[in-house]
Amino acid sequence: MTALAISNILLWVAVLALLVIVLALIRQLGVLHERIAPAGALMLNRGLQVGERAPMIDVQDLEGRALRIGEPRADGRSTLLVFVSPTCPVCKSLLPVVKSGRRQEQDWLEVILASDGELEQQRQFVREQNLSELPFVVSAPLGIAYQVSRLPFAALVDPAGTLRARGLVNSREHLESLFEAQRLGVASLQEYFASRA
Repeated sequence: MTALAISNILLWVAVLALLVIVLALIRQLGVLHERIAPAGALMLNRGLQVGERAPMIDVQDLEGRALRIGEPRADGRSTLLVFVSPTCPVCKSLLPVVKSGRRQEQDWLEVILASDGELEQQRQFVREQNLSELPFVVSAPLGIAYQVSRLPFAALVDPAGTLRARGLVNSREHLESLFEAQRLGVASLQEYFASRA
């Protein structure tokens, strides 16, 4: 046998070994994906805690209407605050989900979009994203009160003015997890699953 034939055999053995390793890694990715399936909005460990009274903050929407965020509601509806920004691409991709969720949950939920920054930029954002049917407030103190450090961020306040769920929301599943957390009476779906393990 020549050195060329031996090197070809060794090369094919190495290729087959690498193929086995790649297939094993693909299998492990599938297992990992099942274990860490989307379990809800990511809770941050700072700021208001679920179960605490939400701060009452007076704001105005872009139309000049006065709103009091966190005030107990006589109509029995919860308030979903969704913090977004015109410069956030994930926020823009989440907006159709927010609008759809608002329509589906309108019997028990009011959705308010919140941002901070230059008013004209926010107005242009509302026009471009066709958000005129949603209250849109521009308030830095609101973001500070809810300790918003990353976007998109959402907070669900019940009719009594108590914070029921909060976290980063990057998808429909994350947004709906806030509703499910309120229904189950837990801070997050992660907490619910951990308690059942």
